[in-house]
Amino acid sequence: MRETRAPIRVAVDIGGTFTDLAVLEDGGIGEIVKTPTTPEDPSKGVEVGLRRLLDTRRAGGISEVVHGTTLVANTLIERTGAVTALVTTRGFRDVLAIGEERRYDMYDLSLEMPRPLVPRRRRWEATERVLADGTVELALDHEEARRLARRARREGVESIAVCLLHAYRHPDHERVLAEAIREVAPTISVSLSSEVAPEIGEYVRTSTVVANAYTLPLINRYLERLAHRLRQLEIDGPLRIMLSTGGLATVDAARRFPVRLCESGPAAGALSAAFWAGRDGAARDILAFDMGGTTAKSCLVEGGTPLLTRQFEVARVYRFAKGSGLPIRQPVIDLIEIGAGGGSIAHVDGFGLLKVGPQSAAGEPGPACYGRGGTLPTVTDADLLLGYLNPDYFLGGEMPLDVAASRRAIDGLASQLGMAREATAAGVHRLVNENMASGARMHAIERGRDLRRCTLVATGGAGPVHAWGVARALGMRSILFPPSAGVGSAIGMLTAEHAFDFVRSRPGPLGQIQWSEVRELVSRLADEGRSLLSAAQIHARDMSVSVAADVRYRGQGDSLRIELGSSLGRAPGRRLEREFASAYARIYGSSPPAVEPEVVSWRVRVAGARPEVSLTRAPTQSRRDPEERRIWSFEQGRMVKAKVIDRAGLAPGDLVRGPAVLEEPESTVIIGPGGTGRVLESGSVVVELDA
Repeated sequence: MRETRAPIRVAVDIGGTFTDLAVLEDGGIGEIVKTPTTPEDPSKGVEVGLRRLLDTRRAGGISEVVHGTTLVANTLIERTGAVTALVTTRGFRDVLAIGEERRYDMYDLSLEMPRPLVPRRRRWEATERVLADGTVELALDHEEARRLARRARREGVESIAVCLLHAYRHPDHERVLAEAIREVAPTISVSLSSEVAPEIGEYVRTSTVVANAYTLPLINRYLERLAHRLRQLEIDGPLRIMLSTGGLATVDAARRFPVRLCESGPAAGALSAAFWAGRDGAARDILAFDMGGTTAKSCLVEGGTPLLTRQFEVARVYRFAKGSGLPIRQPVIDLIEIGAGGGSIAHVDGFGLLKVGPQSAAGEPGPACYGRGGTLPTVTDADLLLGYLNPDYFLGGEMPLDVAASRRAIDGLASQLGMAREATAAGVHRLVNENMASGARMHAIERGRDLRRCTLVATGGAGPVHAWGVARALGMRSILFPPSAGVGSAIGMLTAEHAFDFVRSRPGPLGQIQWSEVRELVSRLADEGRSLLSAAQIHARDMSVSVAADVRYRGQGDSLRIELGSSLGRAPGRRLEREFASAYARIYGSSPPAVEPEVVSWRVRVAGARPEVSLTRAPTQSRRDPEERRIWSFEQGRMVKAKVIDRAGLAPGDLVRGPAVLEEPESTVIIGPGGTGRVLESGSVVVELDA
């Protein structure tokens, strides 16, 4: 192996189809590797990719490995987690089954609700009672705690979730239970709601801590296997894990709170879009659009920062039906799953209409053109037949595509619809674009934003292929195509700071808040965050603290997150009331008269400094001569000639007029008729759409 300059950082993103690796070296993008994901053990695919990287460099030069994964979310979706029990306050055994007593579709007579992760026979009650203000009405019986621990050991339980009433105000009873379990059955994992989700709301808090307990043994085993593989490769740099908030954490923190990893991969995609939009002053307010082989997600970014939310859902019974999944109360980048991926299967429904998804061919067997045994028509097959993909240059030529197989798959669909092959493929492509645009539009409307004022930033292997159609459907005027967009999530991890978020519920009217107690609480949470970051070898001088509050009008069920900056500052009550009224009016149009606001929870985020990276790649000599290819034009409703350009040969200032195809190993950019692309200093291409 030849030596190279050290140190270097490596980011690893495990997707549903491919595992992506990106190297940050001397501040710029180094080598990029895509290798098939290995679902039976994702760490195998990581090892394969790392071995390819190590063919050209020494292991000791890798100073840090940053990792994002969908393993936690997939475990919840596939119900492959640990044998889990729940211990709760007597009388609250059925909280998981009762839920919020709300139907997500009031007209569906055969409505299916999400099945609890813990069956009723393993939901156990403890005799204790804490009141809403934290007062102990009935103390926990220590001997009963030991009996529950012995029962768990006897019944083969692997993990226990403990969620006692109002434990966010008085966590001592949960801690006693944990001590008893660890004393009697030390091999059983324990998750406490007072540590995982110390917030008001019994059902959501219970659902969150159960999800944490359900996935904890699995993520522990996975991280142990991954660490073992890194040691075998003689990579001794630290392993960092991407959280759903877009921050990096140590392995120890990830092992304690796996539920914080549910959206780690998609969160990195939003970070990547925000980073590239900030380069060259390209854009401040954007819609991050990431489309891969399995799913597509979107996120609003304002002022360079992705919007956050405090709750999301996983394992939905109906993929796009809000309320049909398991609620998770954790801070997360505010993402919406807005459509399908390249592997989504096109079919004809019972009414003879064309539909795409939610079923997916994923990576195995994959689209028909992959040549791995898939025969059903997918989005990738349609894109190939429309001329958008080069069958000889997919993944830089490492994975040739089978055009004949795509034709057979699409022809079968065309015969059911009574349409021509090209028209059918165009219908699949357009339907996916319209579905994704509809989801993004609703996502923005619910947050009081106008997407026509934003720039679309496309990442993911399929994102740059579909961005033109999505932007036109949304009425957006510009699109930004970052370099190496196909590994956007991996690149996003390289731009992330170390960060951790904390929350504590202290419900009360705004006018009655004891600010000395709040300041003490915020200070304690900030100190806890600094301790965690110090363990990750972050210097105190590089740490920053930000404070926020969840506020609502009294009597309402939901709240708004109000940012307060680095501290509470002077007169925090008046400032909080003013900021809340402004945010409420922007989203809902008006405020209720004579209703007092109340604070539900306080939030603290402690973060390290963002790494200083340029992530630029110098233009190189084009590897191929310019050519032309026929691609489908939706504007003209037929195949048209388009310039095919090797993106590696473009230099800052170059102009590209559509119709055009820009090819690079990781993704393909489509610019439709009337579009004009300009290459920026960073290597990104910004495309202005015609009127």
